[in-house]
Amino acid sequence: MPTLSIFFGIVIRMYFDDHPPPHFHAIYGEDEVKIAIETLKVIEGGLPRRALALVLDWAELHRQELRDNWVRAQEHEPLRPIQPLE
Repeated sequence: MPTLSIFFGIVIRMYFDDHPPPHFHAIYGEDEVKIAIETLKVIEGGLPRRALALVLDWAELHRQELRDNWVRAQEHEPLRPIQPLE
């Protein structure tokens, strides 16, 4: 699973050829969450509240890049890194 971004110990990843709806995975320590790109709603899993807030802030800033990477992943094309949250 390609890593798109890493910030504050949070790893953002996306699977190739994953099932709809378009989403990404955020991993923080042993916690993992799957978040829908369009709605930024948690589909599955969970993160500590502060880590989730950082992920959602980052995703809001980079939603189009996440959409573009979702299309690339479905077409088995290389994914592009996304700027981390600073």
